[in-house]
Amino acid sequence: MSTAPAARPAWAAADPYSAALRTGRGPLFLRRSDGWLLPLEVERWCARADAVDRAVLDRCEGAVLDVGCGPGRLVAELAARGRTALGIDVSEAAVEQTARLGCPALCRSVFEPLPGEGRWGTVLLMDGNVGIGGDPRALLRRTARLLRPGGLLLAETAPVDIEERTLVQVVDVAHHRAAPADPFPWARIGTPALLRLACRAGWRPAGQWTAGDRRFVALRTRTASRSAEPPKRAAVISSQRARKPSGDSPVAAR
Repeated sequence: MSTAPAARPAWAAADPYSAALRTGRGPLFLRRSDGWLLPLEVERWCARADAVDRAVLDRCEGAVLDVGCGPGRLVAELAARGRTALGIDVSEAAVEQTARLGCPALCRSVFEPLPGEGRWGTVLLMDGNVGIGGDPRALLRRTARLLRPGGLLLAETAPVDIEERTLVQVVDVAHHRAAPADPFPWARIGTPALLRLACRAGWRPAGQWTAGDRRFVALRTRTASRSAEPPKRAAVISSQRARKPSGDSPVAAR
């Protein structure tokens, strides 16, 4: 059995990544040891949620945990809808950007202790974040522990049928800069491979779809019988600094 990835990877303080988030501009890449480059969509992440993002968020249920929230566009969109949401990211720059939008966020790894474990209605793994830690099986196990019984996982998968685990670095090729840290584990996984792993881990497929050149999967624990549908009611947003957090809301930071 694989072990959980390190709680706080060294790349979280990577200068190229922090600089790109603060300026809202790339180009930025993940570079494999063989030199292959995976472009990171910094401009899209730093913009407002687009139509594809909003369609995904329509499916969210209950309180939402955005894992790898980046500069916070999805948490901001959820807050604008009046939904309870919390972003987490290992990058301080990302958390700072999310906070500037007036949204709750914690600088924390998904593998560290988190508020509301076992009570989240939806967990988001967008923008390739299903690759966090380089072990999708470990991430699926961890996500299952974060969700309430019958909770929903919405994951964005690779646009090709691939299952790859590798070591990468964050690099800014335009300015010849790389993260001042050792390579870290990352994974790229397409829809078929993710569904295979999820079914073996006890998840029930609840939907898959394509929007533009982006692909998504909805997964639910087998304890639930309903499908992944847009929620009928929106929850009230809870601040990270709420003075009297509700016992039903998992967002109060610890």
